[in-house]
Amino acid sequence: MKILPTLNVQNGVVVPMVGNAVVPGDVLALVGYLRDKGCHRLALVDVDAARGHGHNRELLARAMHKFHVGRSKVCIQVGGGIRSSDQAQFFMDHGAAWLSVGTILHRSPAMVEQLLARFHEQLTASVDARGGEVLASGWSGPIGQKPADAGRRIGQFGFKRLLFMDIPMASSAGPACAAAPDFVTARALASSSRLPLFMGGSIQSPEHLTQAREVAGLQGVAVDALLLRDNPAFSASIILPGC
Repeated sequence: MKILPTLNVQNGVVVPMVGNAVVPGDVLALVGYLRDKGCHRLALVDVDAARGHGHNRELLARAMHKFHVGRSKVCIQVGGGIRSSDQAQFFMDHGAAWLSVGTILHRSPAMVEQLLARFHEQLTASVDARGGEVLASGWSGPIGQKPADAGRRIGQFGFKRLLFMDIPMASSAGPACAAAPDFVTARALASSSRLPLFMGGSIQSPEHLTQAREVAGLQGVAVDALLLRDNPAFSASIILPGC
C-alpha cells in the first residue's frame, strides 16, 4: 500500500484536508519534516487555484525543490487548478512526477484530451465524492453523476491512475472527519475505471488503513500531512515506513 502524505495549501499555509481541528502548518517546514522522516512520496494541492481564487504556484515549486534536494528517487504529485498545458509544464519543470486534474474532467473534455496527449504518463484523474455522489469543483454540490459512471468515463479517457477524494458527511455522532471511509464508492471507481486507485480524505487512522488494504484495486492512500505532524505514533506506525 503506497502512502501519499498530502499538503493542502491555501493562502500560503497548509490547511486540514477535511476540516480536522488542527493548527495550520508552514509549507516548507512540513515538507522538511516529511523529508527528514524518510518519505519519498508527496502530494501538493493548491486549494486556492482549485477554487479559482489566486494560486500558490511559486510556493509549491519551492516545496518540490526542497523535497528533491540530494535525492534521485522521489514521487511528487501536484494538483489544484491545473487547466492548461503551460500550468502542467510549470510543475513538471519543478520536479512533479504526477499531475492531478479534476475540474476540467467535467468542464472541458477538449482540454483533458490536450493534456493527455502531452502528459499521458503523468496524469492522475481526481474525483471528489460525498455519500456516493460525485461533487463539483469546490465541493459546491453533486453534479448528478454516479461514481461508476465517472470511473468508466475516466477509464475511456486513458488516464494512468485515479484519485478518489472521499469527502466525509457530517453526522450527529461527531464531526465529518470521524465518518467511516466510503469504501463502497472506492470499489465502484476501481471496478468501473479499471485503473490503479488511490483514496484520500477520510483515511485518518490505523484502522482505516487496515481496511483500505482489503479493497481490491486500491493501491495507495493520501493522508493529511498535518495528521502526521501532530500524531507521531500514527506517522511512525503507519505512514512513514510506507512513504
